[in-house]
Amino acid sequence: MSEQKKMLKVSSNPHIRSALTTSQIMLAVVIALLPAAGYGIYNFGPRALAVIAVTVASTVLTEFIYGFFMKKTTVTDMSAVVTGLLLALNLPVSLPLWMAALGGVFAILIVKLLFGGLGQNFMNPALAARCFLLISFPKEMADFTTKAVNWAGLSWDAYTGATPLAALKAGESVNVMNMIMGCEGGTIGETSVIAIVAGACLLLLLGVIDLRIPGTYIVSFVIFVGLFGGRGFDPAYLSAQLAGGGLMLGAFFMATDYVTRPITVKGQYIYGIFLGLMTGIFRIFGPGAEGVSYAIIIGNLIVPLIEKMTRPAPFGCKKGGAFHG
Repeated sequence: MSEQKKMLKVSSNPHIRSALTTSQIMLAVVIALLPAAGYGIYNFGPRALAVIAVTVASTVLTEFIYGFFMKKTTVTDMSAVVTGLLLALNLPVSLPLWMAALGGVFAILIVKLLFGGLGQNFMNPALAARCFLLISFPKEMADFTTKAVNWAGLSWDAYTGATPLAALKAGESVNVMNMIMGCEGGTIGETSVIAIVAGACLLLLLGVIDLRIPGTYIVSFVIFVGLFGGRGFDPAYLSAQLAGGGLMLGAFFMATDYVTRPITVKGQYIYGIFLGLMTGIFRIFGPGAEGVSYAIIIGNLIVPLIEKMTRPAPFGCKKGGAFHG
């Protein structure tokens, strides 16, 4: 195909040209998620690898089968792999494998493909699937396995218990360093902040994401929790809130999703602030201790409104769109 024909090729939105292809961007995201996935496997053992394998297989297979019958070839862009991996990292290791597979099918078929495929889904497929599983199987989705490590003796003690955020909400003390290192309970991919940030730094260096959304998300969340959390701006309390509940995973890997985030620069700042406030409301005033998934899903739903409010006026027009000059 000639260069001119390539320029005229119509594809799904957003229509922003880049030297990076969709496959290259998705591959970069997969590589960036490997530290969190690898630590989850190291932390929770082969069962974590099984959950990851099942979710990725279910997402890829669902997209392949759908593409086969609809005569579309979309599975090669690796977006299904990213969805499956993100979903697995947001699941507890003890979740039955058939539920993990069901989540993968829901993410790809219901949230993505039935709305037109990549670029057309109105919310993040992985988080939508997680919320679907939370509503459908609340007991299984709340069954977290915690592993406490004795670094000197290199021994592990595994037990089932509440997440650090649940303990924090109940007024108990938590070990922030354990949360950062990944020695506390949670989903497969959320336990180690170091692994998550390492992957995020790679995406930042490659230019796949920037700090507009994650930065405003984290800062607005800290301010909200400091004002309404009941403990002021206590560094230990704020650090525990940031290190738990998948906030870092959500801020860097899901809130920055190209399809479901605002395109405008001003809109991205508003979006990040909205996510921080919503997460704070869910955690401080809600019955649960988490809130990241629901905050991002609700944020996805108001993205069209944010873009309408922040859309720049065309050249030669006023803000309302009327021509002048």
